[in-house]
Amino acid sequence: MKTITIDKEKCVRCGLCINDCLAGCIAFDSENYPQMVNEARCISCQHCLAICPTGALTFNDKNPQNSEEVEYNDILRLIKSRRSVRQYKEENVPEEVMKKLKEMLPYIPTGCNARELHFSIVETKSAMDVIRKRVNELLVKTLSYKAISPLLDKFSRYKDALINGEDVIFRNAPHMIVVSSSITAPCATVDPIIALSYFELYAQHLGLGTCWCGFAEVCLKFFPEICEMLEIPSGYKPVYVMLFGEPKVKYQRTTQPEPYAIAEIKEIHKKDSCFFCKAKRFITNFLR
Repeated sequence: MKTITIDKEKCVRCGLCINDCLAGCIAFDSENYPQMVNEARCISCQHCLAICPTGALTFNDKNPQNSEEVEYNDILRLIKSRRSVRQYKEENVPEEVMKKLKEMLPYIPTGCNARELHFSIVETKSAMDVIRKRVNELLVKTLSYKAISPLLDKFSRYKDALINGEDVIFRNAPHMIVVSSSITAPCATVDPIIALSYFELYAQHLGLGTCWCGFAEVCLKFFPEICEMLEIPSGYKPVYVMLFGEPKVKYQRTTQPEPYAIAEIKEIHKKDSCFFCKAKRFITNFLR
């Protein structure tokens, strides 16, 4: 059940909650106070709770007094100084820091507010060692089969290192987080990437190092046994992996990257493209 409760002594009947309701399920009642008019359409985004200037609106059991005030600090320097870390200290992240990371996760946005994400967090280096050992064994075994090894071609150049027991996949990281999404989620492939982007910046803010790990993502897809070790529920697909831990290195300054191409659209100029140009664009849109 989804409901809103209005404190009429605080409500100034400004209509901000109504205008900001994405689903259009709030309207004025006969006294010009907000009321829920279409519960079925509500996606529980809580925009109405967040936007009320006087704290007059309660959504379900979410009292505005239990929310924190919005504070926008400049995070541009944090974004500029973010680095992919591949050298980690051989120690667990302190429990209080791990707790902060997990407390942040509920605030990650998802498409249509579906909230169909699952997080597998390897919280100890000892557990991580078990996973890295098993993945290494599976990779070495798989690469020995000529019929299968071409499917894992990206690992072939690391075969000797894998045989020697080197951790070329997980970079000796003490922790990792795997984000999976329900196969029925409306934005199943995008939501986990958004989640890890939030996680990464907050982890960096807390002094941790992170690294997006495509090799590990491939291993999860090829070896269901690892998904079971990570307790990924049935009906959920692992989308991506991020390594994290206390960094062994400290970067002293930001880099100076080349700028990306930006189309600065101030006016629209219609272009009459030929059929083949449009067909090429259509195909390109669906590649990868």
